[in-house]
Amino acid sequence: MGAIVAIVGRPNVGKSTFFNRLIQRREAIVDAVSGVTRDRHYGKSDWNGKEFSIIDTGGYVVGSDDVFEKEIDRQVELAIEEADAIIFMVDVETGVTGMDEDVAKLLRRVKKPVFLAVNKVDNAKRAEDAVEFYSLGLGEFYTLSSINGGGTGELLDALVDKLPDVEEVESELPRFAVVGRPNAGKSSFINALIGEDRYIVTDIAGTTRDSIDTKYNRFGFEFNLVDTAGIRRKAKVKEDLEFYSVMRSVRAIEHCDVCILMLDATRGFDGQVENIFWLAQRNHKGIVILVNKWDLVDDKETNTIKHYTQKIKKAIEPFTDVPILFVSVLTKQRIFKAIETAVEVYNNRNKKIITRKFNETMLPIIENYPPPAYKGKFVKIKFCTQLPTPYPQFAFFCNLPQYVREPYKRYLENKIREEYDFSGVPITVFMRKK
Repeated sequence: MGAIVAIVGRPNVGKSTFFNRLIQRREAIVDAVSGVTRDRHYGKSDWNGKEFSIIDTGGYVVGSDDVFEKEIDRQVELAIEEADAIIFMVDVETGVTGMDEDVAKLLRRVKKPVFLAVNKVDNAKRAEDAVEFYSLGLGEFYTLSSINGGGTGELLDALVDKLPDVEEVESELPRFAVVGRPNAGKSSFINALIGEDRYIVTDIAGTTRDSIDTKYNRFGFEFNLVDTAGIRRKAKVKEDLEFYSVMRSVRAIEHCDVCILMLDATRGFDGQVENIFWLAQRNHKGIVILVNKWDLVDDKETNTIKHYTQKIKKAIEPFTDVPILFVSVLTKQRIFKAIETAVEVYNNRNKKIITRKFNETMLPIIENYPPPAYKGKFVKIKFCTQLPTPYPQFAFFCNLPQYVREPYKRYLENKIREEYDFSGVPITVFMRKK
């Protein structure tokens, strides 16, 4: 669980390039045309052992200058409200603009850490030009080049030093977050479970704007259910509500034990649902996938569920050991089975394996199929154990850990899953020097 960092600033200053560098994936589209980023991108990053979530606030397609500046102000205000720290990015090539000054005016009133990042500084002349950004009144600034990574280390050092230390809080009750795109049936699902209309449900996407806890205590189960605002790709409600929803949903995912990922069967497992899945996986949360509105799918045949399941598993490879249930919240079809499965996944996530028994099981498997030789060197694994972490992590001690490649680590993970039930739970395998 980590803090949330928002990157703000006017369009075309390099926010998306910097975001891609932090998450080490090309997720946000980068283009010289301003206003390309309309979606709310979010991802995980870490620096010096501290994890945090990054929100790329993006830009807007410019309608008129007045409207544009008004929307930027809204976006920055929401970033200020929800984030733990803010990176304000400006462009040394164009210098200080009126829009930069408007954003700076808002940030000067903030009591949260604000880091002024002067981007596109890739030579000594531009480093000298960056001095003009002192005029924004935000104190020290950090010069960097997001396209080649120059200077980002200094900014991240300062950033993580100011982020709050967020520890794993042992809650009395498990927390299950119901996540997914808007209008997938999340609120209806919780209403059906608790037997009352606790949440407003409409056909309009974006009705739920906050993440709200509900205590569930029925049929021998007791836990907290969290209904989250939907996370989606394209904004079809007001931009400020969209940004607000994403940040609250990201925080709900980070603070839960199990994510119940709900998708609309008529829309399928699209790119945005996949993004939410990988966000939960990167946060090491238990995951249950619910395909809702199954009663609305036409032309169902004997193998329809099988083919649909295969399609989802193809999209989430290599982490395919995830329960997939086909439900209908409207008819209450299999919704209690969904809760039973979520409880099982929670128990799997907290499972601890005795070291002696783990060695008795895994060492013969490794002996029958040892790691392949690398550069003429043979790897010998002598001992293994489960680490004392809140989610399943395993360490294998050997003579040459640097020569164990990813395919063999996946082989070990698959064997662990064959021997022990870790369905719905991400597993991390480490190789350590004995």
